[in-house]
This record gives sequence, C-alpha cells and structure tokens, in this order.
Amino acid sequence: MASSKVARLRQQQAAGTACITGKEPLISAQAGDSDSEKDRGLKDFDIIKTIGTGTFGRVCLCREKSTGKYGAMKILAIGDVIRLKQVEHVKNEKNILQEVRHPFIISLRWHYRDDTCLYMLFDYVCGGELFSYLRNAGRFSNSTANFYTAEIVLALEYLHSQSVVYRDLKPENLLLDRDGHLKITDFGFAKKLTDRTWTLCGTPEYLAPEIIQSKGHNKAVDWWALGVLIYEMLAGYPPFFDDNPFGIYEKILAGKIEWPRHLDPVAKDLIKKLLVQDRTKRLGNMKNGADDVKRHRWFKGIEWQDVFYRKLKPPIVPRISYDGDTRNFDEYPEADWKAAPSVAEADQKLFDDF
Repeated sequence: MASSKVARLRQQQAAGTACITGKEPLISAQAGDSDSEKDRGLKDFDIIKTIGTGTFGRVCLCREKSTGKYGAMKILAIGDVIRLKQVEHVKNEKNILQEVRHPFIISLRWHYRDDTCLYMLFDYVCGGELFSYLRNAGRFSNSTANFYTAEIVLALEYLHSQSVVYRDLKPENLLLDRDGHLKITDFGFAKKLTDRTWTLCGTPEYLAPEIIQSKGHNKAVDWWALGVLIYEMLAGYPPFFDDNPFGIYEKILAGKIEWPRHLDPVAKDLIKKLLVQDRTKRLGNMKNGADDVKRHRWFKGIEWQDVFYRKLKPPIVPRISYDGDTRNFDEYPEADWKAAPSVAEADQKLFDDF
C-alpha cells in the first residue's frame, strides 16, 4: 500500500536532516518570562522519558518538582547544533516561540543553556502526533480532514500576520491535546521574513516548487504545504512521493497529481488551488491572503470564530489516563544526554542570548 510505503520512508528519514534530508520530530512551545520562570534550573525538573528524537537532540517528558506540572523538554547538544550548522535555526525557533501566542501553536514556557546543551520547555501535549492517527486510520474522512485543516488555516494566518513563515507543515508536526485540538510544534525551520529567503528547508514531500528551484520563497510555501497535507489526510499518502528525494522533486516540478476516485470534489478543488506552481496565483498568497482560503466552498458552514475559540467538537479524542500519559507517543531508546561534552567558551558565546 502506498500509505504504508510512505510511512516507512518517513520513518527512515526520521533521524532528521537539518534542512532537506530529514527532520527533527520533536516537541515545541510558549515563553515564560516571570522571575520564577527565569530562576529555574535543570535541578527543578525530573526527566521521565524520551518522547521524540532528532538529529541533534531529543524531547523528554519532564515534571516540575515544585508544582508536579508536566512539560516537554527539548534538549539539544550544543556541539551537534554547531556541527550541523543549525545555530540560526535553533535561535529562530526560540525567538519566534517567545513572541507568538495562539490556541493552535505550542507554548514555550522556559529556555536555558549550560556548557553542553540547550533546553526549551514546552507545554506537554499528550495526545501524540496527528501522523500516528493518520497512519492507523489509513486515511481520514472528509469531515475529519476539514476540521483539522480549519485549525491549521487559522494558525498559518496568524503566523503570517506576524511575518513568520513556518516551512515545516506535515502530520508529524501536528500534536493533539487531550481534547483533540491541534497544536503546531517544531519551529526549527520557521523564520521571520521581511521579503524572501533562499534556504533549502523542509521535508521533501512538502516542498514548494520555488524552494526546490532556489527562486527565493515567502509565506506562499506554507499554503502549498497545506495543499499537500489535505491531500495526504484524505488519500493516506502525499501527492508527490518517490524512493529518494530527487525523484520527489522531479514530480513536484512536473506538477502531475493522481487523484483518488473517492476524493471529495470540493476538497479536490481547494487542493488544486493550493498546489499552483505560480505562487502569485496560489490560494492564500493573493491579495486577500488567508481569507481566500477561508471562503472556499470546502469550509462552507464553518464559523471561524468558533474554530478559534475551540468550540467545535474534535473528531479524534486521544486516550489519556493522566496528564503525564505517554501512550500516544512511540517508544524511543534512552541515551545519556548528560554525557554530552562541554563546548569551548567561544562556541558557548554563540548562544549568549539563550
């Protein structure tokens, strides 16, 4: 089956690649800046278990000793961040998440560094990745895909209003909270934009043509990725896939899509308007911005105010017994991250503002 093949390919890539060869399926957040938040140290947390891993770090479930509150701590080895040329990406993630506040975006509560690692503490979103639910279901119903797309549209609209391009939209970076609402996580590729950027970033199946062609790109790439995501939710596999990244890029640039017979024609129309090669004609990137997407027939009957205030009933409600439940995450081998070597003082200075 195509869907299982794509799942295997995704898992093979999961060790991550800075920009292009993979991904870092970690967790993400919102920024605490009170005196009590600033005064925290690692000693104030119990690290319980790993719930995600990437090329140069891991995400661990933790619990604050004084309050008993659970969190997701992203731990990045400074030496690996520098070696893999990810300094700017990590800084961007921290800086952007300190600024943004939205119901469908993960919250950064605290950040810290020592001479070996960088630490970011996020709210623990215990429902797991949307990818897991999609993989288990094979594909989503039209109504389920519609529900989650609506929440994503509002998050993208907000990020773009803050001049932030996300650049890594995919099911693995969408977490479900205990009620079944979305939280977008992993802002490692996000960037504040004034005009265009040329960095080759993202996951191959989701890259817009202008990224592959190094033409310079802007927020339009997020709307392209949304088209890919809607297709994948409804079909069970992405519209462009191959055994290797370059095969994927060729198919993206060719722009030929095979449409499953069961696909809702109205959803298909929206996907087509998002997967437009010319970004100046791509839905979401024209004069009316996100409003063009929100007014599409597929969202007929949606009250966007109700979406924002999380008043709509989620189609998926995760199984959760308690706040620190990890059943919705895969098992990962534990490693002694505390054994990461100290880095030179000059390298530490790269993260003076962390």
